[in-house]
Amino acid sequence: MASCAGDRRDNVGVSLLPYEFYRQVEQTMPIACIDFVPVRQVGDGRQVGLISRESPYGRVWCHLGGRIRRGETIVQGLQRHARETVGVETDVAPNAQPVYVYEWFPSAVAPNDGTQFGNDERKHSIGLSYVVRLLGDPSPQGEALAFEWFETDRLPENSWPGSAELVRRLLGQVS
Repeated sequence: MASCAGDRRDNVGVSLLPYEFYRQVEQTMPIACIDFVPVRQVGDGRQVGLISRESPYGRVWCHLGGRIRRGETIVQGLQRHARETVGVETDVAPNAQPVYVYEWFPSAVAPNDGTQFGNDERKHSIGLSYVVRLLGDPSPQGEALAFEWFETDRLPENSWPGSAELVRRLLGQVS
């Protein structure tokens, strides 16, 4: 069951779309999503946190994130996904702006004009992307089968198609 509702304290406006109807929405229009990469400093270098999860591409490593719900701000959505996926909060300020905007396309509608994008056979989504610091020790839950820290120059090869590129862009390693 896919949710399209707010995660507000008073639960005003909270509703769920039936699965089949939500699938139609995904097939018809882009979905607003949050993408984020936890980063930590280790000695002179940085590490990024990734989750292992099941996907249309098998079990893969990828950044964290997901849909923004109706009635929740972008940062509230980011915080919710951090809690639901790795059980911790982040240091993101309430009005923080994305570092990067990255799109995800199913192959049937992917652009062929040189646009850099990630692959997602389920839907076209617009990822508002952040670099964050986690507050606490991450513990995988929900869709996360595992959580690990990786050196920025040693990202896993079995990544969700486009996820490693997003990480490099967020860390300023490409333009």
